Amino acid sequence: MNKSELKPASVFHYFDEICQVPRPSKKEEKMIAYLKAFGEKHNLETLVDEAGNVLIKKPATPGKENLKTVVLQSHIDMVCEKNNDVQHDFLTDPIETEIDGEWLKAKGTTLGADNGIGVATELAILAANDIEHGPLECLFTVDEETGLTGAFALEEGFISGEILLNLDSEDEGEMYIGCAGGLDTVALFKYKNERVPEGYYFCKVTVKGLKGGHSGGDIHLGRGNANKILNRFLSLMGASYDNRFFLCEFNGGNLRNAIPREAYAIFAVPEEYKHDVRTTLNVFTAEIENELGAIEPDIKIVLESENPCKYAIDATTTLNLVRAIYGCPHGVYAMSQDIPGLVETSTNLASVKMKEDNTIRIETSQRSSILSSRNDMAYTVRAIFSLAGAELEWGDGYPGWKPNPHSAILNVAIDSYKRLFGVEPKVKAIHAGLECGLFLDKYPSLDMISFGPTLTGVHSPDERMHIPSVDKFWKHLLDVLANVPQK
Repeated sequence: MNKSELKPASVFHYFDEICQVPRPSKKEEKMIAYLKAFGEKHNLETLVDEAGNVLIKKPATPGKENLKTVVLQSHIDMVCEKNNDVQHDFLTDPIETEIDGEWLKAKGTTLGADNGIGVATELAILAANDIEHGPLECLFTVDEETGLTGAFALEEGFISGEILLNLDSEDEGEMYIGCAGGLDTVALFKYKNERVPEGYYFCKVTVKGLKGGHSGGDIHLGRGNANKILNRFLSLMGASYDNRFFLCEFNGGNLRNAIPREAYAIFAVPEEYKHDVRTTLNVFTAEIENELGAIEPDIKIVLESENPCKYAIDATTTLNLVRAIYGCPHGVYAMSQDIPGLVETSTNLASVKMKEDNTIRIETSQRSSILSSRNDMAYTVRAIFSLAGAELEWGDGYPGWKPNPHSAILNVAIDSYKRLFGVEPKVKAIHAGLECGLFLDKYPSLDMISFGPTLTGVHSPDERMHIPSVDKFWKHLLDVLANVPQK
């Protein structure tokens, strides 16, 4: 199979075009310009609000004018992650894609099918003249991945549809009718520079090769957290060498909604203990491989000599930092008592970053389908870092989406799927956050479902899209549009 043979051809044509347009979160200007030009080219009413959300309207096809207006919705930004050995500038470089069997993936970077395939699907529908549908409004939101900014800023009256189809789910054959709410908690440690004495050995320890993944959709899989693993070794070093251990740098993870795949630290111990560090690391690596080998077969923990640093983080802050990260929870906290197999509450220790002004910034993310449980998990994380002397920051979070099993459009989608494919789709809620909760906040009468083709490894360079599932998703979506309830 080559790219020219991919079906549906129009969807993959627009997905390829989108891959040429840089669109990191908060840097979507080029994508917004692309959408405006698309709307003008096809003589479609195109609106852009102050946040950058784009709305393109298309009239009903003849005979379908009495159907309810449908909003098709996707977000235009993408998570920008790459492997360390890959040279790629997400602000200027196109995403290079390749076919691997039945899968489409990128070369060492995130693919951007989350949510580029939703955007491409909407464009293919807008450009077509042979698809039956009622009045359509295609909504393209900005900055979903780093704060749901576009959905938060969406003003009442910008859309007028009664039904919203969110195209941002990642398992073909599954209809989503609810999602978790979320809240970010940030801890800031201020440190003093402490001079490292003469006669010290400096080294760099790197944890890499982890699968990472989405902190909502993949949190239940038990994958390793690079920050937690690295910090565990640093704690071991601190306990072994006490006041003769100097931590110079700690950096790990990137995005609040991605499980950290890589992390590194630079530290120093007296020269006479350099071989002991290697021995201790070998034992530690064997323990981690024994614990995580089944789920993380490619994990690597690498020790390298490092150039000397004049200064390190002061001893008190080092101790507080390492203890707080050790004590900070990560992973699933509770499973739903109402929906079997659904994670109810979780937390992600997402990133540890050295910033200017002698600041160490730690970002975490809490999710739950129950508001009080989400807040309780956030207070747990805050308490740990507060006890360690960190300053705390947090936002208002975003709401969950309460399932409506009696949704009219859900019934249409289920009937359509059974008729097309001879099996019943799964109706589920998702632990990941979707923009739907915010839409429902501003448009309480919206009837919503979320669905999409099959994606795996999202938010990591392992992201890939199952090609046959795109065709099934396309056929299903078109059939749903043709059978939308009347006004």
